[in-house]
Amino acid sequence: MTHQSDIDPPRGMTRRQSLGTLGAGAAAVLAAPAAFAQEGPPPPSTVTTPPRSFAPDAPPNVYFRDPDVLTVDPAFDALAQGNAPIRRLWTGGLWLEGPAWNAVGQYLLFSDIPNNRQMRWLQDDGHVSVMRLPSNNSNGNSFDSKGRQLTCEHLTRRVVRYELDGTVSIVADRYDGKRFNSPNDVVEHRDGSVWFTDPPYGGQLYEGTPDAPGGPSNPEGRINNRIGQPPEIGEAKREMPHGVYRVAPDGAVTRMIEETQVEDPNGLCFSPDFDRLYVASTGKGPGDTGAGGKGEIFVFDVAPDGAVSNGRLFSDCMVDGVKCAPDGLRCDVFGNLWASSNAGRVVGYSGVTCWAPDGRLLGRVRLPEVCGNICFGGPKRNVLFMAASQSIYALPTATQGAGYS
Repeated sequence: MTHQSDIDPPRGMTRRQSLGTLGAGAAAVLAAPAAFAQEGPPPPSTVTTPPRSFAPDAPPNVYFRDPDVLTVDPAFDALAQGNAPIRRLWTGGLWLEGPAWNAVGQYLLFSDIPNNRQMRWLQDDGHVSVMRLPSNNSNGNSFDSKGRQLTCEHLTRRVVRYELDGTVSIVADRYDGKRFNSPNDVVEHRDGSVWFTDPPYGGQLYEGTPDAPGGPSNPEGRINNRIGQPPEIGEAKREMPHGVYRVAPDGAVTRMIEETQVEDPNGLCFSPDFDRLYVASTGKGPGDTGAGGKGEIFVFDVAPDGAVSNGRLFSDCMVDGVKCAPDGLRCDVFGNLWASSNAGRVVGYSGVTCWAPDGRLLGRVRLPEVCGNICFGGPKRNVLFMAASQSIYALPTATQGAGYS
């Protein structure tokens, strides 16, 4: 995921604005409400005096349930783990994305898109180091059933796979002879096909590079898109509408979902039995001429042969009148959908939302930063990892993530 569209003020703001506003000192604005925060309606914000700290050496904050894990529907109580705190594992990125858990290596991989690097957090001692630099402004990552890393690259407008022997394979870089916009998030289907979204968010200086002069994100050519980039990047222009794609095991690429069905598709995931595909529609991106996404989640039925049908709105992601715009998506083994939340300036609504398969909001996890993407991991795959703007957070749960990462 990348850019959240402009949310109507004063309820929200663009992700770019939120990054500037909720930056390094963002932890200072998150609250520690009363001990039993589940009693009564959730407070409108999480600001307290003194402010809550999420640092590793922070004072204890858990009174059986972390006060920033909120039950909306009683069914959420079976998913939320008592006496488990939200922890900030690391901070120091610019816009963190694409968390993916490697079960063999016992590490969390994530992208720091503007810094053009992939990072790795180790389970054993919490050490964080650079795993790959440069990363071609990588965004979404996942691991397939064979343990190989799949990565979406903004800069090169392609999806790649890191093979077990150390080589890199191009999964897809064109459709019908045209370059992709900027692949964003990627997952594997159990039939071995690779599915990914292709919005235009990489067409900007911060997270990739604008189009060559005359392209939709650089129509007047005032930005020199060659500065700081390999020479082969210089001629790339946006050539296609948004889309969701499937790469068959034999390499054939098919556009499964059109821009007319989902604008600005971002995060995606399958239900545990692979009969549903969830797609987040974020906000208007660079070069878009249409209305752009509206911060919603759509769901499609998936046939055994991979065909999708019956696309429909799953949730408008409105919570207490606040737009909790989604980005990254993951299902747990019970079929509940967990979605990152960008509420901009509305402190207390950014973080993660959890939805039942029928679209009911079950609960929320509040973070002091806009959350871009999520995954389940840890030794038992029950830890919710959250890539939130500049920091990585973790929360043990009472459920497990479906799939491989």
